[in-house]
Amino acid sequence: MQRADLVVRAPEAGVPVLLLEIDRRTEDAHDLVTKLRRYWEWGRLLAKDADKRTVDLVRSRPDAIDHVDHGQRLWRRMYPPTGREGLVPLAFVFADTTEAKAANTVAVLEEAGRRYWAPRRYDTLYEKAVTARDYSQAVPVVVTTLEQLRQHGAGAAVWRRLGRSGEQTLTAALDNPDGDALYRAQEARADAEDKRRRAAQREAQRPVCKRCGRKFTDQRWEETTMHRTAWKAGDLSVCGDCHADDVARKEAAAEAARLQAAAPSEPEPEHDRDPGRLRGLFRRRG
Repeated sequence: MQRADLVVRAPEAGVPVLLLEIDRRTEDAHDLVTKLRRYWEWGRLLAKDADKRTVDLVRSRPDAIDHVDHGQRLWRRMYPPTGREGLVPLAFVFADTTEAKAANTVAVLEEAGRRYWAPRRYDTLYEKAVTARDYSQAVPVVVTTLEQLRQHGAGAAVWRRLGRSGEQTLTAALDNPDGDALYRAQEARADAEDKRRRAAQREAQRPVCKRCGRKFTDQRWEETTMHRTAWKAGDLSVCGDCHADDVARKEAAAEAARLQAAAPSEPEPEHDRDPGRLRGLFRRRG
């Protein structure tokens, strides 16, 4: 458990919660890295009322906590949502020190504490198209000096976020312009482009009727390629309309043959039945 020197809550200023560590140069820079690690570990603890399935999963596979919603974690039982990705933000305020010493301490925090404050790459199918970073498991860390706060106030651009250059206002330093919102936009664009590319590839492969030159419809294409329908699809090289013409001709020919077979045969002419008998009627009698 790591207890902060001060907890700031200013939701009206866009900072629902901020943990402050006041460093008067009584601790080594690596001690501050240890503090940062403890905050990170604390932010990954489950709440006591977390559901059993989640508890069992995290116990069997510690990295599973990365996929557990923050609402089931211990820190959310003590503090409100931050309104941003990641764990509870942490501020190191340096006092009674020189600018050079503060800069050296920040450099150690950035290098040795990178695992705890740095965002990760998103696990996405579109790695080349997505430049956004995943801050969901990171501790947002900002630094400043007590002298700057006294001179300019906490609302001024006196805060520097680890991993960034230059000073910003507190809300700007805590925001993640390259985080979740950018990721969703880039993922959506990449997905739309992928669908367009796949559609173009499919269209380029669409069969053309060998008889009339028209492209197959999706229905005809499926009929001629699916095993369960291809056997009765007729000539696989013709489109649906030409296939329908073939079917119509076959049906018409079959109907004509049926009608011809069912038609009655014509009777023989009367004079052909028994010509010898008729001739005998006109024979002269002697």
